[in-house]
Amino acid sequence: MQPTVGILSFQGDFQKHASVCERIGYRTVAVRNSDALTVIDALIIPGGESTTIGMLIDRFGLLPVIRARIADGLPVMGTCAGTILLADTIEGSDQVRIGGMDIVVRRNAYGRQVDSFEERIPIPLVGREPVECVFIRAPAIISAGAGVDVFASYGGNPIMVRQKNLLTLTFHPELTGDDRIHRYFLENVR
Repeated sequence: MQPTVGILSFQGDFQKHASVCERIGYRTVAVRNSDALTVIDALIIPGGESTTIGMLIDRFGLLPVIRARIADGLPVMGTCAGTILLADTIEGSDQVRIGGMDIVVRRNAYGRQVDSFEERIPIPLVGREPVECVFIRAPAIISAGAGVDVFASYGGNPIMVRQKNLLTLTFHPELTGDDRIHRYFLENVR
């Protein structure tokens, strides 16, 4: 049976993530309620406004279900705001978060929307060619615990890290034509 990827679909460019997953051969489900979390083999938490997404997953009762699925080994990829939501610590904030990853993040670390940028960054884990990384009001991972693998950095801060079944990126891989990051993540589903 073909694995099903859930895309948290409250805010952000969730449709772009779904398009990438479908293009490389996976079924997708928009996750907006806890029932959808019972039929997925992996979950992607897209970028957007982390406080809004956190408030909505709490309001709609998804927070305990997502945490339980993570504890059971569900592969989860967070991009930008998804990284913030998966972090155990958000500098200067007590906003609702899923947690589970031993990282400390700083919101909007690279500046405001007008300070968004793209950079080609080597990520050897996914291939020899650098990855086009799109940073939009991006967070910075300012520290990572001993159990966190750092796969890529920019400006001295990790931008792609993994801890067990959690993968987080401070950039938006869904906004380029390069599907290597999604392929790497989804190999854990097969």
